[in-house]
Amino acid sequence: MELLGRYLDRSNSISSVMTQDVIKEENLRDDLRYYFMSPCEKYRARRQIPWKLGVQILKIVMITTQLILFGLNNQLVVSYKEENTIALKNLFLKDYSGVDEDDYCVAVYTQYDVKDSLFYVLDQYSQLGRLSTGPISYAEDEDGGLLPLIICKEYYKRGSVEPSDEVYDIDAQLERVCMSHDPKTANLWRTQNSSFFDLDFYRLVDIKITFQLKGINLQTVRSRELPDCYSFFVTITFDNQCHSGKVKIFLDIDAQSSTCTDWKISGTAQKNTHYLLMFDGFVILVCLTSAVLCTRSIVLAVRLLQRFSRFFHENYNRKVCEDDQREFLNGWYVLVIVSDLLAIVGSILKMEIQAKSLTSYDVCSIFLGTSTLMVWVSVIRYLGYFQKYNVLILTMKAAFPKVLRFCCCAGMIYLGYTFCGWIVLGPYHEKFEGLSRVAECLFSLLNGDDMFTTFAQLKDKNTLVWIFSRAYLYSFISLFIYMVLSLFIALITDAYETIKNYQRDGFPLTDLQKFLREQKDFPVVEENSQTDVHVRQSVLCCCQRQQTAVEFPPRCGLARSERGLSAMKLVVGAMQTHPVMG
Repeated sequence: MELLGRYLDRSNSISSVMTQDVIKEENLRDDLRYYFMSPCEKYRARRQIPWKLGVQILKIVMITTQLILFGLNNQLVVSYKEENTIALKNLFLKDYSGVDEDDYCVAVYTQYDVKDSLFYVLDQYSQLGRLSTGPISYAEDEDGGLLPLIICKEYYKRGSVEPSDEVYDIDAQLERVCMSHDPKTANLWRTQNSSFFDLDFYRLVDIKITFQLKGINLQTVRSRELPDCYSFFVTITFDNQCHSGKVKIFLDIDAQSSTCTDWKISGTAQKNTHYLLMFDGFVILVCLTSAVLCTRSIVLAVRLLQRFSRFFHENYNRKVCEDDQREFLNGWYVLVIVSDLLAIVGSILKMEIQAKSLTSYDVCSIFLGTSTLMVWVSVIRYLGYFQKYNVLILTMKAAFPKVLRFCCCAGMIYLGYTFCGWIVLGPYHEKFEGLSRVAECLFSLLNGDDMFTTFAQLKDKNTLVWIFSRAYLYSFISLFIYMVLSLFIALITDAYETIKNYQRDGFPLTDLQKFLREQKDFPVVEENSQTDVHVRQSVLCCCQRQQTAVEFPPRCGLARSERGLSAMKLVVGAMQTHPVMG
């Protein structure tokens, strides 16, 4: 009886342990299944409202609306700057045709034209108030006085040149002489300082005229926005560095917006600003809610991964493969959180701009534009729940590693062609004058654009360079279009075909998917096993699957069951041997 009691107690304890393990395993499986459900499936399973999905839809609508409103306002700012630049060029540059010549505005070729263009700038500047049709005027200092116009000439310290005798004597050290005058006394100042305009053109390097103007962008009133005040820092340069007989004239403008010190406006502009500030505040609240919900999902996923890893280690003595771990660490949530942070920062900057406390339109547009891009990209996550819409995501995921390695190799060849084209063809072809321009030109050729123009623009001034350019361009186009680009497309096509075959025949199952389907074929991996292990790797799962020549040992749960059955057999045998005990 005592022996039978010990056997029964042991059998009961084994059964209770088995029951707890089964319950624990089923709870884990239920939690995993619920975690990987779509929002609609979660609602049908537990009637849980998909708050995260609703917030994302609301955020997409609000952020897109915010971006459109800011984009319309930003277009007014950009058009105001561009039109002011054109207006100032027509005001201060004599014989300006309205179109820049190459990278400069106007070119003059005689001494008379240089001085005439120089005096033209001074005369136009002194009559600015009577000439300009826009709200623009001279800038003032803190005391209310007009800021002066500054003219500087830079020339070689000493020099004499006799081209007919092929003789020159040049001191390469540069000297700079500057003068300034009141905007309204240009004619008198020019007469009193006539010696300043006696120019030795063989020593002259450049002449720079700088002045500052003020303007107000009144067109924003039509869109019920408060106007901005602008400072225009204008620099007019007469460039004679080449000493080729051609003096290039440049006009550069640095426009900086600022808050107006005093303003009064009637109508709905100020009221509309308050509504926009309230809307931006609501956008920030929605983005904060989205970021909190996604952060909570990441925390829950990490905890669930820890539970699953601990269960696998305790029951199967193995680690969860990296591909299964990445299923828990959802990159879409990280993308959403980053977009939320960018949208919050952009909304704060937009509110400051609306309140006229800041004028950083470019910085704000970068934050809002990037956040909107990420928000719309994150929508693909919900389309991924449908098999027909999931092809793009799976194809990009499968092809990305191969494409990245391929681009690294092709990039080396591309850089080689870039440097070679810049050093050889740069002096003879405008598309190869700088490294960035060479890279852009080659990328254009790679896509089959502007080929004939690139060939035709290289004149046969130098026969050797002309022959080299033909060999250079033909070899690049043939190599990259017929080989590199074709291989690049083949990699993506191969990944697409693989995904299509998997969708038809079924995807390889990972350990996580087998666990969710309640398959019992997980091997127990011994730490110091001497069996012959063959490793194979699937296309979509990078974890290593192990196959042995011997039969896999039984699972821990099955081993406990067999021990329980053995104990029961011993009890039954004892009862048959000693009938009295029964």
